[in-house]
Amino acid sequence: MPGYDNPMGNSPLEVKVISKRFALPNSASLDVYLQHDGYQALKKALATKPEDVINEVKNSGLRGRGGAGFNTGMKWSFVPKQSAKLKYVVCNADESEPGTCKDRPLMEYDPHQLIEGIIISGYAIQAHQGFIYVRGEYRYLLEIVDRALAEAYARGYLGKNLLGSGFDFDLCTHTGAGAYECGEETALLNSLEGLRGYPRIKPPFPAVLGLYGGPTVINNVETLSNIPHIILNGAGWYAKLGSPKNGGTRLFCLSGHISRPGIYELPMGFPLRRMIEEVGGGVPRGKRLKAVIPGGSSCPVLTAEEIDVAMDYDSVAKIGSMLGSGGVVIMDEDTCMVKVAGRIMRFYAHESCGWCIPCREGTSWLKRLLERFHSGGALPDDPDTALDVAYNILGKTLCPLGDAAAMPTISILQKFRHEFEEHLKLGYCPYEKKAVSVA
Repeated sequence: MPGYDNPMGNSPLEVKVISKRFALPNSASLDVYLQHDGYQALKKALATKPEDVINEVKNSGLRGRGGAGFNTGMKWSFVPKQSAKLKYVVCNADESEPGTCKDRPLMEYDPHQLIEGIIISGYAIQAHQGFIYVRGEYRYLLEIVDRALAEAYARGYLGKNLLGSGFDFDLCTHTGAGAYECGEETALLNSLEGLRGYPRIKPPFPAVLGLYGGPTVINNVETLSNIPHIILNGAGWYAKLGSPKNGGTRLFCLSGHISRPGIYELPMGFPLRRMIEEVGGGVPRGKRLKAVIPGGSSCPVLTAEEIDVAMDYDSVAKIGSMLGSGGVVIMDEDTCMVKVAGRIMRFYAHESCGWCIPCREGTSWLKRLLERFHSGGALPDDPDTALDVAYNILGKTLCPLGDAAAMPTISILQKFRHEFEEHLKLGYCPYEKKAVSVA
């Protein structure tokens, strides 16, 4: 298939639910999907009341896999039953978080699973139109998803009177232009409407006033891919796969200094230490672990002493970080955390849409401050100045991009302050000096 080599890991500790069909030959085709429970959940849902579908998803403990972690069924229940405006379902496939690469195999290897999940969500809120908003860099995936959509239309799983139920549903893809900002749900809606990808002021929230002014449900690819399994197997089955209030499994993307990088499907609540040491094979070449980003670049960093934590939303939040989008980035003892902070900030300064001043000015200022350490031009007050700037971004922007830039910066400055001070004292990066001398 086009794209890239299969990035999925292979561990006996995995519990494969949404990734179980990936290894099947021609897994993206409708015929293969139908041979492995495909569209059985849709048949079951169409024979159920819409409110019962919502309650089933709510009771499953499925929480949004895009970062926020809000209960999916609860989110659906906010959509008004009666509306003068058309309702919509939007799949957020604008996967752009550094360290995260789980949505693309879901679209590449099992697109019908996603399509079925979207149709069921549409039935649950009684929407008749859906969109899959795919990031610009994933353009090759459009061919795969569009082919799957054509198959679904040809066989009556999309269009008029689905499976003789009287329910109509249409679905199409839409590509973005490669803006990280459009992963934020209201900026995505603006982009989908043909406007510039700026975030909207909330409230009102999309569930009440969304796409084209109508009630809209927006869910991530991974979230929607879980829906058929919940409907087919029941909320209780799904809830038991994970930890309390965190039902099911999660695709975790292990990258960085790890012996077996890849995407692994593990139960919610799986211990981070075991994820690193047993699933990922530990830090290679006998190096010691220094730090871990637990959920993508926007999440506060954890030190090596903080990895005895269950990987679910509540447990990770209790120790001051976030599960985020599931991008687990491992860093060994030779990693310069000053350089990590600078690299993260370069990304957010580049991707800021520029609409609100704290983010537009703050990320650029932080980028310059953090880069000064490597140029040898840092000032004694720079660590405190950087913290002050980060705190003046945090919670003061129109969308979470500002928070995404501020939180990792604050955590690195607080937990690895000694490295910033060492750069100040030496006037250069000691880790790069080591690398040069060893070479």
